[in-house]
Amino acid sequence: MKKKIYLGWFAVAFLITVFSAGNFAYASDYTGKTIIDVKIAGEQTVPANSIMAVVRIKPGNLFDPEKIHQDLQSIYEMGDIYNVTANFTDVPEGVKVTYVVTENPVLKNVVFKGNTKVSMDQLKSVITLSKGRAINTKTWNENARAIEQDYHNKGYILAKVSDLAMDPDGTLTVSINEGTVEGIVIKGNEKTKPYVITREMKLKAGEPFNAGDAKRSLQKIYNLGFFEDVNMKLNPGREPNAVVPEVDVKEQKTGNFLIGGGYSQTDGFGVYYGIGDSNFKGTGNKVNLTFQHGISSEAGTGWDFSYTNPWMDDKQTSFSVDLFNSVNEWNDYGYDGSSTTLRSDYYRRSKGFSLSLGRPQGEYVRYNIKFTNRKDTYQEYISGPVNYLTDTDYSDYLKNNFGIVHSMTLSRVYDTRDNIFDPTEGKRVFLSSEFAGNVFGGQFDYNKYTLQASQYFKVGSKQTLALATTAGYATGNVPDISKFYVGGIDTLRGYKDEEFTGKEMFTATIEYRYPIVKKVEGVLFTDAGNAWEGDYSVGGLKYDIGAGVLVNTPIGPIRLYMAYGDEGIRYQFGFGGQF
Repeated sequence: MKKKIYLGWFAVAFLITVFSAGNFAYASDYTGKTIIDVKIAGEQTVPANSIMAVVRIKPGNLFDPEKIHQDLQSIYEMGDIYNVTANFTDVPEGVKVTYVVTENPVLKNVVFKGNTKVSMDQLKSVITLSKGRAINTKTWNENARAIEQDYHNKGYILAKVSDLAMDPDGTLTVSINEGTVEGIVIKGNEKTKPYVITREMKLKAGEPFNAGDAKRSLQKIYNLGFFEDVNMKLNPGREPNAVVPEVDVKEQKTGNFLIGGGYSQTDGFGVYYGIGDSNFKGTGNKVNLTFQHGISSEAGTGWDFSYTNPWMDDKQTSFSVDLFNSVNEWNDYGYDGSSTTLRSDYYRRSKGFSLSLGRPQGEYVRYNIKFTNRKDTYQEYISGPVNYLTDTDYSDYLKNNFGIVHSMTLSRVYDTRDNIFDPTEGKRVFLSSEFAGNVFGGQFDYNKYTLQASQYFKVGSKQTLALATTAGYATGNVPDISKFYVGGIDTLRGYKDEEFTGKEMFTATIEYRYPIVKKVEGVLFTDAGNAWEGDYSVGGLKYDIGAGVLVNTPIGPIRLYMAYGDEGIRYQFGFGGQF
């Protein structure tokens, strides 16, 4: 039969022994006599000299019941002793004092039960009890606190040492209750399916509760972009020390319908309309369909359909398909050798598809592979000093920049941002390599490499310092549409959109972000960057400084910037979040 050992029982036994009125009435009979000897009896594994080291009375002292009481307490507080009494022997010379001790059980081994998140070896490394000696309750109390603190440091804040049991063979069994998640409750999701939320959670039913996992779960749920607010509270479970996390979400609109139009002397009337949903039917899938039509332009109609399933299987494999037959206005700069002078403005049609697959590795890394089949054609001259259809000085331009591109892109993303829409801490590093060439059946043979990195720091309680840089390098026969472009709202805000182009590029940005009012954020920034066809040159970098605001609206974030560069002040307006 196992003998249960509870630390409180030791204290009770000691109090009964030390504070017995009968004992002290008996001890008072020797008051004033000389103590001629002090001995320890009953010790087995605890050295007698260790016990004597805490004893205050010495031979030659006068007998004092209060000092006897203090000695009994000091011996017990060593932690090795289960019971201690004082015996007195009257002799002609005075009185002999013998402290009779009963040691705690002798420890031979320590085993743990209930530990699933901390290994047996890790727990044993915390134990400082000496094998072959009586269990020291003082040391054990320190060890128990250290075990619980080790769990708490790892995020298991509910874990505790729940029970001790000593076998007759000297094996101490330590039971640990790690604080189990008994179930998960989702509230507030009128559209979103519950599994779309729970699959993002690191907390799982039947697993120990972890505060770090709870925080990360809330971040991942919010980063879906489906909710205006996400909160969690812990309700008690049915079992001791168990909890039921309750996640309360406040949904926001994820569907969109856009329609617009315009008129220019060159193009005549044009219309644009689109429909989409980033949480299609509450499944977490993303669907978008857009149309554009130039009523008077020869460019004609363009469209784009995209579909993304972010979670195809239990390995979190994502799949995306993009079918497009789009028409875009294209501005070429570089007339007469000036990178800021427009050479030609025209319509370009891109027709084809792309397929993407992705899968995470761990919590913060994701790998993707993308296959693209695209055909680019020259559609219509709009304006500018050069018409590529008629200008003989540019007879090779169409051949070198329009045709079929087949490519494969490999990418890796490392992302620890706390909030992908408005990060305040963490980092994101994106690396991609695109390989296009005859081996894939295309007309253009080139390699293109891109590195993007951003870092975020909290400044005070609500401000953020954001740093970002991008570098790119390409080799081979790269068509214009696949080159690097710098300039505009996402790179150099003090310059025209895609004003600088080349096979090499570099940009860097520093932003200081601060709240103005609810859902409105101010930004102070400086940008640097350029793109080159030849060798990279630090002296060729362009710079700007400026300020702006980010407004969160029901249709998404809106960005407004005013920037000053070499070409003067430029205003930028756009949709979507910042880097």
